[in-house]
Amino acid sequence: MTAASATLYETLANVLADDMADREVGFTGLLTGSAAAIWGTGIPVVAMELARRTHAPDLTLLLAGCYHNPDLSVLDRMPDCEHDAQLRDLPAEARTRDYPGQWALKRGDVTFGFSSAVQVDRVGNINSVCIGPHDAPKVRLVGPILQPEHMVCFRREYVMMPRHEPRIFVDKVDFVSGVGFPGGRKGREALGLDWGGPRFVMTPLCIFDFDEEEGAMRVRSIHAGVTADEVRAATGFDLGPLDDVLETPAPSPERLRLIREIVDPRNLLIPNIERAPDARETGADT
Repeated sequence: MTAASATLYETLANVLADDMADREVGFTGLLTGSAAAIWGTGIPVVAMELARRTHAPDLTLLLAGCYHNPDLSVLDRMPDCEHDAQLRDLPAEARTRDYPGQWALKRGDVTFGFSSAVQVDRVGNINSVCIGPHDAPKVRLVGPILQPEHMVCFRREYVMMPRHEPRIFVDKVDFVSGVGFPGGRKGREALGLDWGGPRFVMTPLCIFDFDEEEGAMRVRSIHAGVTADEVRAATGFDLGPLDDVLETPAPSPERLRLIREIVDPRNLLIPNIERAPDARETGADT
């Protein structure tokens, strides 16, 4: 097994794991639907478990807020509900009746979380409320679903985007359901936000991070087999120079072994395919 054999999903999980530290607390929900489940639950859970089994043994994984460090490797199918009997009966370090239990959101006790959206703009605002004017939208979407809290109360947020298209990565979102860095870090402080905001935006083509002082999204790395021109063409705002952007690093052989043999031996969390389907072709839902 070589690093070159890693799938896109495994590569993204590896990058996320490297960004996590010991004794942090990470939250993700149990999403359903093929693309949403992989990007919103599968990759985050694999990343957190990989971090726990390498450099962050005391990291806490909150699945749906109620299940603390559950052992998902014993599953033979993915639950389709947060209160599925199979999930409820999983071995776990702890379970709580309510979320976030002993952690106080307004105190910033939850270190990081994961979101997705229908639009993301150049300063990292996200939108899952409507396309077009709020009072007369072209499309009414699912709603904010705790995105305001994620982008305000958590210490940082990872935005997971199964699609990368110009209509999704826009200059300005139609509605702000989760606030990024308008005006940079000082802009957040002016809104009364002392911490938080998006850390990475992950897509099938690249990983974005932010110049937090300027509030500008920038390309952190481009995935193997993807060109800078493809990233530009799929993004609805200027990305600046991309000549020196590095390739997204693949996991080591040992990390691949951990993912495939220990963390997700049945390929339930992230399918073991050579490359994630191009969402522009598959029509995958966010």
